[in-house]
Amino acid sequence: MIAVAALQQGLITRDSMLPVGGRSSMDLTEALAHSNNEFFQQLGARMGFETVRHYASLFGLGERAGYGMLGEEPGTLPESEPARGGVARMSSFGEGIRMTPLQLASVMATVANGGTMYYLQYPQSREEIKNFEVRVKRQLDIAPLLPDLRDGMLAAVLYGTAKRSFDPEGAQALGKTGTCNDETEGGRLGWFASYADESPARLALVVLLRGNSRGVNGPEAAEIGGRFYRALREHSFFGPQQPPLDMATSLPPAVQ
Repeated sequence: MIAVAALQQGLITRDSMLPVGGRSSMDLTEALAHSNNEFFQQLGARMGFETVRHYASLFGLGERAGYGMLGEEPGTLPESEPARGGVARMSSFGEGIRMTPLQLASVMATVANGGTMYYLQYPQSREEIKNFEVRVKRQLDIAPLLPDLRDGMLAAVLYGTAKRSFDPEGAQALGKTGTCNDETEGGRLGWFASYADESPARLALVVLLRGNSRGVNGPEAAEIGGRFYRALREHSFFGPQQPPLDMATSLPPAVQ
């Protein structure tokens, strides 16, 4: 989200180099590939809190991602700069933000399809499947920016922090990892957010790990995500034939 905001605001291009410590500099592709916090801290600090919060809200943080999903939480989006680290830390570690895997899956799906944010839905009966209707939440004008994001997300899988999701025998998913602390519970969080780069894109996947060990991190979450993608490939989910209902949680692919 910070990358989209910075590109749309004209703060950077895909080739802009930012110092990230010592004599090192990175462009956007490398910053996404290696999940470099300093890169995104600089962008957040230069854009300011109101701009960062606007884009976070635009992508659905602080509101429910689903339509009629019982028990879904909206998460939180701070109303003012976090006391710890301000907007810079908010733009890298997500300081002050609480989000659900559903919200992050919505973000990934929006990036995958070119900017349409749909309400997530979970039909649980044959009648609900029969009467299923696609519901659009909003349209984001981000399509021209997405190739720059996708290059970084592919690089993350090929050689960056998400490389443990790499599948040498299949089409690669595009992904991004995240590792942070859960300040409210004294634990750690490991995230992997991704989508299958198929045409048409049919699957967004989010893995969230929670725990107290050092093994709870983004790369570990990426490895788990990679196992899912490989298992789906082995069952021809991404092949020319549509998967049978029992391979798609008893729902047709269009409903997933």
